[in-house]
Amino acid sequence: MYKQKLIDILKDVSVKYGDFKLSGGKKSNFYIDGKQTALNAQGSYLISKMILEKLNPEVVAVGGMTIGADPIVGAVASMSWSPECDNKYPVQGFIIRKDIKKHGTYKYVEGMGNLQKGDFVCILEDTCTTGVSVLSAISKAEHEGLKVVQVITVVDRQEGAKERIESAGYPFTALILKEDLISEESKDDNEKNKEIVEQAVSKNCKEVGK
Repeated sequence: MYKQKLIDILKDVSVKYGDFKLSGGKKSNFYIDGKQTALNAQGSYLISKMILEKLNPEVVAVGGMTIGADPIVGAVASMSWSPECDNKYPVQGFIIRKDIKKHGTYKYVEGMGNLQKGDFVCILEDTCTTGVSVLSAISKAEHEGLKVVQVITVVDRQEGAKERIESAGYPFTALILKEDLISEESKDDNEKNKEIVEQAVSKNCKEVGK
């Protein structure tokens, strides 16, 4: 029930078709602006409920790289305290800076006042493509003494993130896959483009063999 409603909201406010450059530099005709759904009232509620349902029982806090994970972290922490939540204890939140703080605590992680070194935590992300950003977040969290035991993303673009993160030793879960969001028309276009590329490669190989 939650999944289909979340898919509908993602399609309505987050999914874009056009000419886009992804964070890793790769070009794509399909873009997911996950923050639009994470900042949507119903979207935030659905994401929080689904994450808490999938959260490992040993996890005491959730966090992620600013700014994509920020609204998700806050929503999950708040929902875990709600009477309607089945959690036996509240889940704390933390935010990971891209660069170390240049004053005050001089740390990567905000929210350590609610945590202890060695605590089991889950890294959250709104959209995963290659997984590089998540691995960076993991590295910074572990630098502060936290133990990352799980990764959850709202959307997996299915472009290598799952494989890269799991090969590094971290369980990976996606609430929604790219294939759940992509339109039938776009699927047809992608198949046509794939066929064109395969035909071109085949033709070049034949010409080289002459």
